[in-house]
Amino acid sequence: MSANIPFQTIDWSAIEKTIHPGETGTSWWQTLQLPGLRIRIVEYSPGYLADHWCRKGHIVHCLQGAFISEMENGERFELSAGMSYVVSDELSSHRSVADEGVKLLIVDGDFLKP
Repeated sequence: MSANIPFQTIDWSAIEKTIHPGETGTSWWQTLQLPGLRIRIVEYSPGYLADHWCRKGHIVHCLQGAFISEMENGERFELSAGMSYVVSDELSSHRSVADEGVKLLIVDGDFLKP
C-alpha cells in the first residue's frame, strides 16, 4: 500500500528532540512520521555506541561529523559528512559508533521491506 504525501516543508527547529541512550553516549532524534515513511535528524554524542544490533533498512546521510557503521560480522564502514549508505530491512545487522559527535539524516519506511 502506498501513501500519497502532499508537498510540505519541514522546519526541523520546530520538531522536539527525544533522547535515546546508547550503550554508551546519547542520541537525540527529531522525527517526522508519515504513512509508511519516517524521516529523522539524529545526533550522536561523542563516545556513542548503539545499544542494539539493528536489522531495519535505512537511507542514512551524514550531515556533519563522522561515524562508523559496524556490522555484526565485524566489517566496519566509516562515513563522513556528505556520505550516505542504504540497506533494506533484514539484509544486515548493524550498529552505529561515533567517537566524535555526528549529525545524520535518516529515512526509513515500507519501501525498504523485502
